[in-house]
Amino acid sequence: MLTATGVTIRFGKRTLFEDVNIKFNKGCCYGIIGANGAGKSTFLKVLSGELEPSKGEVTKEKTERLSVLKQDHFAFEEYTVMDTVIMGNGELYKIMKEKDAIYAKPDFSEEDGMKAAKLEERFAELDGWNAESDAAVLLNDLGIAPEKHYELMSNLEAKDKVKVLLAQALFGNPDILLLDEPTNDLDLKSISWLEEFLINFENTVIVVSHDRYFLNKVCTHIADVDFGKIKVYPGNYDFWYESSQLALKQMKEANKKKEEKKLSNKANSFEDMIAYVDENGMITDTPPTPNNKPQEVDMSTIEVSTPRRTEEPIELVHEGRIEHFNVSKGYGFVKDLKNAEKYFFHISGLIDNIIENNIVTFELEKGSRGMNAVKIKLKK
Repeated sequence: MLTATGVTIRFGKRTLFEDVNIKFNKGCCYGIIGANGAGKSTFLKVLSGELEPSKGEVTKEKTERLSVLKQDHFAFEEYTVMDTVIMGNGELYKIMKEKDAIYAKPDFSEEDGMKAAKLEERFAELDGWNAESDAAVLLNDLGIAPEKHYELMSNLEAKDKVKVLLAQALFGNPDILLLDEPTNDLDLKSISWLEEFLINFENTVIVVSHDRYFLNKVCTHIADVDFGKIKVYPGNYDFWYESSQLALKQMKEANKKKEEKKLSNKANSFEDMIAYVDENGMITDTPPTPNNKPQEVDMSTIEVSTPRRTEEPIELVHEGRIEHFNVSKGYGFVKDLKNAEKYFFHISGLIDNIIENNIVTFELEKGSRGMNAVKIKLKK
């Protein structure tokens, strides 16, 4: 089992992950998904120990062996294909080379014999006698012909190097297997073989892949990297997708209800709001003195101008004719209204983003000193 506890990753001022806590259990295959740049591969490097977290820790049992799919296709150019695969188990490969070096000594001593005996004991514990045959099986299954098994990696084509590195990661039945984009550059036959291998793999697998069909086939869990957090969902990719869409729908419905309640509260307070227009057509908080009688004026003489700060354009309808007006928190002005008689305008649309899909009445009336009141009420 691999455990990430309180893992935080920062690069300068940017926080990639914050306080991630996940347990990766034996017998499960976890697919790491997320947008490009979300940090999937970086998280894999933290799990492998290649990258230290800014905070927190990653732990596993001391006896557990972790294997990682290498990304550098040219890192083993001077080694044979067989040696490269067996290197997947670093301890076993080291013991093999130490044994070979001791037995090759021309002056083999008693001390060398004792050291070789200890190495042979550990070699047997690691199933070293079957190492080459096990490696050959992996290579054959991935389409690497037997005659290439002892060639140098530098002689292989790029597509074959990818397969050898995959065989290296899978070699020796690791306790924890980390795979970053394992299907890249693989042919369909090899991908199908890998799917079956991972389905039957009894230990822990953590894989990053953009291949949703591959993830759907092999994964028992999906770890979604989003907004600096990693959330684990049981099930394969399709199950995660359905679950996430349902959660998103529920969240939108909850937010919609909150917004409707908020708008309802604002509309109630907006109903009795009154603003005033002075003799120059400017909005003011000072009410007029309603002593003077309004004078008649032809509607065609009324001009509507653009306010200083606008929100949503409003359509004013009067006797079948549409005028355009803008409302924005009381800022704006209307020209040539100082002689206006009382008029009623029915307005549909958004008023300062407060009332939606309702009819509002604007009431303009002449006041003393040439001022015009603008009463805004929600029509019942």
